[in-house]
Amino acid sequence: MNSQPKSKRFNQNILTKYQIFNSIFITLPFDNISNTGVLMPLLNNECRKGFEKGWTPVEILDHFFAKYQEDATEQDKIDLMFKFIQYIERQVVLFDAIEDAAFPIMNNLDGKGTLRNVKEEAFAQNKKEALQNFLDEFKVRVVLTAHPTQFYPGSVLGIITDLTKAIEENDITRIKKLLAQLGITPFLKTEKPTPYDEAVSLIWYLENIFYHSASSIYNYIESNIYEGKDVNNEFVNLGFWPGGDRDGNPFVTTEITLQVADRLRQAILRNYYRDLRKLRRKLTFRKVSDIVLDLERKLYQSFVEPGKIIIGLDEFMQSLYSIKKLLIDEYQSLYLTELKDLIHKVRIFGFHFATLDIRQDSRVHHGVFEKIMEHLSVKEPAAFPADYQNLGEKEQVGILGGLSVSVDKSSFEDEMVRKTLGSMQAIKEIQYKNGEKGANRYIISNNQSAVNVMEVFAMLKMTSFSGELPVDIIPLFETVDDLKRASKVMEILYGDEIYREHIRKRGNQQTIMLGFSDGTKDGGYLMANWSIFKAKEELSRISRKHNIKVIFFDGRGGPPARGGGKTHQFYASLGPTIENREIQLTIQGQTISSNFGTIDSSQYNLEQLMSSGVSNDIFDGARNRLTEEEVALMNDLAEYSYQAYSDFKRHPKFLAYLETMSTLKYYAKTNIGSRPSKRKSSDTLDFSDLRAIPFVGSWSQLKQNVPGFFGVGSALQKFEDEGRFEEAVRFYNNSKFFKSLIDNSMMSMKKSFFDLTRYMENDAEFGEFWRLIYEEFLNSKRLVLKLANQSELMQDYPESKASIEVREEIVLPLLTIQQYALKKVKDLDGKSEAEQSKRAVYEKIITRSLFGNINASRNSA
Repeated sequence: MNSQPKSKRFNQNILTKYQIFNSIFITLPFDNISNTGVLMPLLNNECRKGFEKGWTPVEILDHFFAKYQEDATEQDKIDLMFKFIQYIERQVVLFDAIEDAAFPIMNNLDGKGTLRNVKEEAFAQNKKEALQNFLDEFKVRVVLTAHPTQFYPGSVLGIITDLTKAIEENDITRIKKLLAQLGITPFLKTEKPTPYDEAVSLIWYLENIFYHSASSIYNYIESNIYEGKDVNNEFVNLGFWPGGDRDGNPFVTTEITLQVADRLRQAILRNYYRDLRKLRRKLTFRKVSDIVLDLERKLYQSFVEPGKIIIGLDEFMQSLYSIKKLLIDEYQSLYLTELKDLIHKVRIFGFHFATLDIRQDSRVHHGVFEKIMEHLSVKEPAAFPADYQNLGEKEQVGILGGLSVSVDKSSFEDEMVRKTLGSMQAIKEIQYKNGEKGANRYIISNNQSAVNVMEVFAMLKMTSFSGELPVDIIPLFETVDDLKRASKVMEILYGDEIYREHIRKRGNQQTIMLGFSDGTKDGGYLMANWSIFKAKEELSRISRKHNIKVIFFDGRGGPPARGGGKTHQFYASLGPTIENREIQLTIQGQTISSNFGTIDSSQYNLEQLMSSGVSNDIFDGARNRLTEEEVALMNDLAEYSYQAYSDFKRHPKFLAYLETMSTLKYYAKTNIGSRPSKRKSSDTLDFSDLRAIPFVGSWSQLKQNVPGFFGVGSALQKFEDEGRFEEAVRFYNNSKFFKSLIDNSMMSMKKSFFDLTRYMENDAEFGEFWRLIYEEFLNSKRLVLKLANQSELMQDYPESKASIEVREEIVLPLLTIQQYALKKVKDLDGKSEAEQSKRAVYEKIITRSLFGNINASRNSA
């Protein structure tokens, strides 16, 4: 274990290496503009000094061009800005690779929060049996989503992987070649990716990262915690949204869904095939080698004839168990460890690799169901009572559960009906090929009622599953009002005999998804997190009352504003009032590459999630329970914060500011993701249709990060004014939950830089609104520092603080160029038609500038 302070390790192993390799990088000849790389540090210095003097982005760049490019034409300046953007994008990649290479040095892979630490602590406290009992059922499910916050194409991901390895080995010659390759490898997607393209990109992480890290966790637990005894739990499950997430994405078709499922199956079989080929060189014993050869042949045939089922999962597993028995009985267990590693992988990944979740909005379902009712009123007039629409919710739920009619999508001309029913039929086909775990979860976005759940239940039964339904129906509660309503919705469902029987057949458990992203967008940072906490408490209570195991699936994004940040600390803080036998969460965008981009980081972060569940149950659960006084205090803070945020949202300049002064409308032009940036295609911006990712991301590009702090300062100010601030201080010091909220908010503020947009203070239309945001920022910063007794943000996390500072410095010229271009576009309003020809060029600069900042922030959206 490295005994140096983390700050010193960061300086030696990350900062110094970045400075050395960046000096090599900027001298490599990538383009036909001389000395672009040499000009980069000069521009960075001018930006830093200019903002210190209070200059605007336009003044900074005009000064730079006058000083270093005095004879440059406007086209020369534009060309140079594009080259700067390209350089900065690659500098971010270089820094990513250096941080990835230093991961084992910066993080103690056997220290606090790892499974080894958990095992040693439990055994030392005579809690070995309690730990084993907990792990008999506990799982972590990470669900990879295809949201547009990651733009690295596969070729660049490969370079990052190779560059990381070369940096680990200090292979300067190879590093130089890879930097040269990086400089001339295209970063941009010329066309918007399809959902299938997104799936292929994320399957890379399944094949190259999770395949190894998840099995390593299984191997360690079985060998060290269960001391070699066979265990009956996978511990890590993987979920997958690209190709199955239809919510607001018209490009996800039934055909795409089936293609992605096939690709997942082929990917896992390919990995098994590679492992079997390695094993065949070792398992050369009589009887054993014949079984291995037969398995290898059948897996190979599966690639050649992907449409056929050459071998099933049961046959494959039974053959592996036969080999295991032969090794133990006849060959002194030679190479048994290697064989068990493959067996564990098959236990975890089956023939599906990751479960393909299907998701759609409740409003779409309701519209489709009304079409079905209209159809059945002619074909099956007795299916619904004449007064169905006038019945209460409980009565409608009972009727929906008891429907025994069937419908076929071909009976409908409406495209949405055919697509929705087609996706339900696809589940059955995927289960046939990939096994039930291939697709056995249907998520209902914007779920507002028990009827929303039962409409999906009824459609699944009518289209695909006339008997037992092998699908978990998962309501997603997102807004503050929906979260308050969630327990009543589930109470109705639990009280319905047919749905209760369905739950019993599904292992007597119900998964419920809670959306951090839209919750924060709707209610602000503190209220969203507190609403989810209270919803989980109430849902845990009623589920326990009905003897149902509830599993919470958290829809988290990258930044604290969307449920990200130091996630494992959040789960370790929940206490005994919230069911916590599984941790399920979405992982998306740059968070996939930053937290799970290497085998080391993936295993470490999976272990951190596992240990947070163990810690909350075995070690700290009782201590994490909030007192009545703390609950009342948190209620007050959340309400004060909610009021401030709601007033802010109602400000007449709120949407106009985002549309006019931010990069919001440029997100749709980036070709990062397949999904539109708005749920509806109307020209006018409606807040309810605005997706959380471009909403949060636009604030991030402005370096204002409003969703991560707005309302926090106002709430704490109330406590200060009322003489109650010491109550908040005690709460921060005593509650892991509240501390994790404040610490993550600090991260949002640390990534803010208001000098970038200070020129807006003097804007005739938006100056007052900018000052409103800035004053809340200053107040929030002052009061969280006072609350935590710190002198600077993130003082307790020096290595994370240092990483953010370096990344922010790298992208400072990029953001300056972006603001320069935004101002140019705004200034073109009302100009002559001849002048308008420049608009497209500056808009392209704005769009191109998004990528580097998105990736540099690592959790910006």
